[in-house]
Amino acid sequence: MGALVGLGFGLGLLLMWASFALPSEPRTGPAPSRLEDLLARAGLTGVAPRGMVLLCGGSGLTALLVIQVVSSAFPVALAFGAIAAYLPVAVVAGRARRRQREFAEVWPEAVDNLASAVRAGMSLPEALAALSTRGPEPLRPAFEKFALDYQVSGRFAESLDRLKVELADPVGDRVVEGLRIAREVGGGELGRLLRNLSTYLRDDARTRSELESRQAWTVNGARLAVAAPWLVLFLLCFQPDVIARYSSPAGAAVIFGGAGCCLIAYRLMVRIGRLPIERRLLA
Repeated sequence: MGALVGLGFGLGLLLMWASFALPSEPRTGPAPSRLEDLLARAGLTGVAPRGMVLLCGGSGLTALLVIQVVSSAFPVALAFGAIAAYLPVAVVAGRARRRQREFAEVWPEAVDNLASAVRAGMSLPEALAALSTRGPEPLRPAFEKFALDYQVSGRFAESLDRLKVELADPVGDRVVEGLRIAREVGGGELGRLLRNLSTYLRDDARTRSELESRQAWTVNGARLAVAAPWLVLFLLCFQPDVIARYSSPAGAAVIFGGAGCCLIAYRLMVRIGRLPIERRLLA
C-alpha cells in the first residue's frame, strides 16, 4: 500500500513538472482569410466573416431594390447595388487603417513604460501586464487580456502569441518578437533594447506621418474624381425621362464601361500615392 501511494505521489509530481518544463507542441491551424485578417486589423475580432458577407449582400440588395423602384433602370440599380455591397468592406478597411495609425503613434509611449518598469525591477511579464492600467489607452484592452491569460496559463510565449493575434498590428508584431528574443536570450540587454526600439518607432512614425500628409491630396483627389460621376448619376435617378435612356443596351454599356474605367483609374491612382505597407511578422 505504501509503495502504491509513493508511486502515485511521484507520478503526480512528474506530471506537474512536465506541464511547465516540457515544450508544448505548436498549434497549427488554417491561415486566416483576407476578410478575417481585415476584421482583425480593424479590431472586430468578434465579427464573423460570414456575418460580414451577409451584411454586404443585404446592403447591396437593399440599394438595388431602392434604386430600381426610384429609377426603373436595372443597369443603374445594379451599379449602385455593387457600390453599396462594397461599402461595408470600405468602412472596415478605413477603420483598420485608422487603428493601425493610432497604434503606431502610441507604441513608443508603451515601450517607454516597459523600459521604466524593467528599470524599476519588475519582470517582463509584470511590466507587460502593467500596461493594461498604465499604458496608452488604445492598447489597454489587448494588454488586459494578456495579463488575464498569463495569470491563468503561466506560459509567457503562448500569451505573447495570443497578444499578437489580439493586436493584429505590424508594429506590435515587432515589439512582441523583440520581447520574446530578449526573454529567451536573457534580460541583461533588455533595457537597451527597449530604448533603441522606442527611438526607432518614434523616427518611423514621424517619417510615415510626414509622407502620408504629403500624399493625402493624391488619395483625396482620386476619391473625389471617382465619386463625382456617380453622384451625378444618382441625382439623375429623380428625372425619369433622362434616366430611362440608361435602360437600353447602349446605356448599360456606358454604365458598366464607366464603372470599369473608374475602378481602374482609382486603383492606379491609389497605388501610385500609397506608401509601402508593413507586413506582419510570423503571423
